[in-house]
Amino acid sequence: MSTSDSNQGLSVVVMGTGPFILPSFESLLSSRHRIVAVVTRPSRAARGRRAPVNPMREAAEKAGFPLLDPPDVNAVDVQDEIRSRGADVMLVCDYGQILSADTLGTTPLGGINLHGSILPRHRGAAPVQWSILSGDKQTGVSVIHMTPKLDAGRVIATRSTLIGSKETSAELEARLAQLGVEVVLDSLNRLEAMKHATNEADITIGQVQDEKKATLAPRITKQDGVINWEMTATEIDRRRRAFDPWPRLTAFVPHMNVFRRLVCLETEVVAGQSDNSSIAPGVVSEIRPDCLIVACGKGSRLAIQRVIPEGKRAMTAADFIRGSALQVGSQLPVSIAHGDTPQSLG
Repeated sequence: MSTSDSNQGLSVVVMGTGPFILPSFESLLSSRHRIVAVVTRPSRAARGRRAPVNPMREAAEKAGFPLLDPPDVNAVDVQDEIRSRGADVMLVCDYGQILSADTLGTTPLGGINLHGSILPRHRGAAPVQWSILSGDKQTGVSVIHMTPKLDAGRVIATRSTLIGSKETSAELEARLAQLGVEVVLDSLNRLEAMKHATNEADITIGQVQDEKKATLAPRITKQDGVINWEMTATEIDRRRRAFDPWPRLTAFVPHMNVFRRLVCLETEVVAGQSDNSSIAPGVVSEIRPDCLIVACGKGSRLAIQRVIPEGKRAMTAADFIRGSALQVGSQLPVSIAHGDTPQSLG
């Protein structure tokens, strides 16, 4: 039997790992809804390395909440533990595992999920990055009533926002996390009303997603950050914005008979066509006092303004150029096969 009543709001099990859920978690602490447990991913450090940062764990421990971190959230004993908390609903966001139907059934109202796009667009692990990669002008957040199928449940509430022309994933994600606070509270209030509804028509919540409009936003890999100069400058600049803070946009440049990684921190599409649009992609077409310009696909050009050379600190492109072997006409590797790294110029 639920621990909630109509005056107390809903009791909630929060499931999350990354930072996207934190503003909503903090808002729940001061709401009439009550957190009864927090579930997060276990800390697993690779050999010789620290365990990855888990913002949800840190926030929950600071707030003094019981913390569950099972390797498999769908295990029977974990389901029993969640059920024992007597919660009404689960709030899931950036957790890292897909919940089975049986796990969703451990609370009377199932689970709701906060997602960083306007569903059904960009279902999957990286909606913020794919919104930028796709050149979307607008995005937002959605809360869905969860099903075992990835991000396919009924949409309870959404909020939208424009994407800034120079906005990075880090900046956009922070804004969307704050935007999520309102939709999470709105959705919990709607679920509470449904829980106490006497009219059968009020028992179903949310709108069915249009499967014809669904797109996927698969997880980003480190290899995705390596530049393919055959893409247009606009596409490459979007990747720089989408892959900040990880894996970041990476080129390979010549250095003493080998190629070294060059992280591109700031880039800009050069307006207009090159005087010689026949220059091959990946060729350094111009060196200016404040940037280097590289030819890209379809005659476009990309200015690189701030970089991190391999093994060094962040610096302006001007500082990098002074100590590098780059010159007009230098050819950078056009594309790198998955898992490969160019080693030699010979």
